[in-house]
Amino acid sequence: MNFRSCTASQHPGIQLAPLVDVLLLLLIFFLVTWNAARNENELDVKIPKASAAQEKSAPIGDVIVNVKADGNVVVNRRTLSEADLTTMLKGLVALNPDQAVVIRGDEAGAYKNIVNVLNVCSLAGVTNVAFATAK
Repeated sequence: MNFRSCTASQHPGIQLAPLVDVLLLLLIFFLVTWNAARNENELDVKIPKASAAQEKSAPIGDVIVNVKADGNVVVNRRTLSEADLTTMLKGLVALNPDQAVVIRGDEAGAYKNIVNVLNVCSLAGVTNVAFATAK
């Protein structure tokens, strides 16, 4: 008794639906991470170089404050006044007392602009402040 069928078995082929799903998930992942990285660094702020600098990316919850050469303060691609920055930082400190702030000051800018941002951080109650440098 031969119970085997006489037809040849067919190769199932490549399944395209799972491949498309994986490609779409990778695309979404890279778009989200690219957008987050672009938001934290303003392109027209050239930070000074330090020979002993270590590469370290800012954690997700850190506030990146960009101080341009002309003294404008930019956070999340929005130019803020001192009062607006103080209000924003006070709100963040109320939610998280250990809120970190990273200051990216332009190397061609005046030191007084950095001191103004430090003063605003102090008035808002921010105790965790770091400075960004290039290696």
